[in-house]
Amino acid sequence: MLEKLRYLTTGESHGPALICVIEGVPSNLSLSGEDIDRDLIRRQRGYGRGGRMKIESDHAQIMSGVRHGKTLGSPISLLIENKDWENWRHIMNPEPAGEIHESPLQNQSPISNPKSQPVTRPRPGHADLAGALKYNTHDMRNILERSSARETAARVAAGAVAKKFLAEFNIRIVSYVTEIGGIKGQGAGVKGQGAEKNLLALFKQAEASPVRCPDKEAEMRIIKKIDEAMKRGDTLGGVFEVMAFGVPAGLGSHTQWDRKLDAKLSSSLMSIQAIKGVEIGLGVEMSRRCGSEVMDEIFYKGSRVRGQGSGFYRKTNNAGGIEGGMSNGMPIMVRAAMKPIPTLKKPLASVDVITKKPFTAAYERSDVCAVPAASVIGEAVTAIAIADSFLCKFGGDSMEEVRRNYEGYMKQTGKF
Repeated sequence: MLEKLRYLTTGESHGPALICVIEGVPSNLSLSGEDIDRDLIRRQRGYGRGGRMKIESDHAQIMSGVRHGKTLGSPISLLIENKDWENWRHIMNPEPAGEIHESPLQNQSPISNPKSQPVTRPRPGHADLAGALKYNTHDMRNILERSSARETAARVAAGAVAKKFLAEFNIRIVSYVTEIGGIKGQGAGVKGQGAEKNLLALFKQAEASPVRCPDKEAEMRIIKKIDEAMKRGDTLGGVFEVMAFGVPAGLGSHTQWDRKLDAKLSSSLMSIQAIKGVEIGLGVEMSRRCGSEVMDEIFYKGSRVRGQGSGFYRKTNNAGGIEGGMSNGMPIMVRAAMKPIPTLKKPLASVDVITKKPFTAAYERSDVCAVPAASVIGEAVTAIAIADSFLCKFGGDSMEEVRRNYEGYMKQTGKF
């Protein structure tokens, strides 16, 4: 895909740290570690999270690309230490065998420390077996360490930078959970012009909820269901929605497949671990209705409508703010479905890749439900996709240049 804002993450779940490199952020954007840490903290919350969150207290160290609180225009690198690394030095040490330095696990035998054993029993639903076949390894720890959702902490850090950039242009991105374990709560729907106040109220309620659900009645039922799943050694999935307000009309393009904004958003959300479905606006429900029921009719007011590029507006938002691969000035609404986490205490059948004999799949410490955290990750990747399309549209190497281009465009569309 065409990219102006690029990022890469690296690091293993139990390695020394996660690292994120972001390229394309203009110079002179105010940025501090606190701007990033706020979302890292939000990612760690949520009822149903596992023991790992009791160990980690994620903090982003800005290693480059920022000086005295302002971006330089050069690549930004962020480092998030894994505190659990101290317990895994022996197992995840990058040095060749025989050069392992002293660690709490060094003197433990493979019998007393089962984690030292190669992982040869793939867990159903994970990347274990496919990754072992692809990368020609019988020790699937080489796969599971990187495929772990721990990697998303680095993406949330990148998303926080994108959010900070978008906020300079009054673009705000929020999320909330609408369903966990089949229990549905109140969602935003696809309301049209003027719905921003109500949607932000839902977000505020979600922020105060341990499962990030704005529906109090559904919240209590969800918590009970998570407790029941925990007792059974099972896990739960769910659905979350992400909304972006203040996005100007015209981001993305209809001219090529890789420039379409909905394509960027869909691929970004699908790249989150355990996400199995993405909808924009009314989504799949559109296919069940007649065209006359789902198209967002266009109206016009003589004076410019707040947040729009002109006096054009819609009373509905079934399209989720995107038509023809381009933002249309309405709030962008995306929805993602997360499968239950496949790491279970409840036994699942598998086959040892060495002996080819049936065994119960290996268990790695995991969450019972991570949908609340996934919604925060959804905000991050949505912000990155929108910021990328924003920079593709308005360009510029400094914030001042980007702002001139943006304001010129808004003045042009305001006269349309």
